[in-house]
Amino acid sequence: MGVLYVVSAEEAAGKTAICAGIALNLMNDGKKAGYLKPQVAAKDGSDSDIVFMKQILGLDDAVNAPDVIKGRDVVLVEAMLGPGADDALSKDSYGAAKGMQAKAVAVEAYTGEVSKYTDVYKGFGDSLLGVIINKAPESKLKQVKDDAKAQFGAAGITVLGVIPENRVLLAITVGELAEKIQGKILNNAEKSAELVENFMLGAMVVDSGLDYFGRKSNKAAIVRQDRPDMQLAALETSTSCLILTGSSEPPVYNVLQKAEARGIPIISTDAEVQDILASLEDNLMATRLNQEKKLSRLAEVVKKNLDIQAVV
Repeated sequence: MGVLYVVSAEEAAGKTAICAGIALNLMNDGKKAGYLKPQVAAKDGSDSDIVFMKQILGLDDAVNAPDVIKGRDVVLVEAMLGPGADDALSKDSYGAAKGMQAKAVAVEAYTGEVSKYTDVYKGFGDSLLGVIINKAPESKLKQVKDDAKAQFGAAGITVLGVIPENRVLLAITVGELAEKIQGKILNNAEKSAELVENFMLGAMVVDSGLDYFGRKSNKAAIVRQDRPDMQLAALETSTSCLILTGSSEPPVYNVLQKAEARGIPIISTDAEVQDILASLEDNLMATRLNQEKKLSRLAEVVKKNLDIQAVV
């Protein structure tokens, strides 16, 4: 049995996603994985990361239980570091990792700037396996890999992998989207589990509607209720759902008929475009990796971009 201590010095670096991706690949190989989050504030198991990992692992006794180490091939421990090696949070993680005889992996979100935490990571000493750079732009992946290897290599730290940012992992379902903007799904409700990867506004478009909406796929097209011309154009392209704003009035017959024929849900809301955008900005980062499509994609991305054998 091995223990992998997954840490970061900043919030939202993607530790839980990395733990989930490793766990999914271990399970695909027939191995048993467990998960611990010892620094969690909520002691009643309501922490969203714990709930999420329970969903993935499928067994309550494999997640955040005192005896989780028993009977598991690998236990993933998620924890935080402080901003410096002498910080109390860092010392807590160093001591816990040593007590568990764990190997440590640092996760750092890509920012384009030089890491401020190499000395903090090195506080694990010989137990540190290396660092994973997460959320790197797909278009700059090779450059990020080269830069990371040069920078961390100079500090004596191995780069275990560079994980690209993926639109599918940031997506939200049609049903979740309707709920967050307080809208009503008018048709094709069976498509509420479809993922929305992009958002496009249909107001004040100079280009042809078809040319404009054709630029992005799997999108939510946000169009005013009184613009059926733009609504019809969006429905001719790869659209996950059509959001009609500014009125709860139903769409014109031609729009509803086209949406029905193409199997595209329409969400109607009284909210104005600026209110919808504000709601999405507040809520999108909180979406969890809890859809089946996301989990399979997460496992694939981690397997492709992380040396899992070197980690576990």
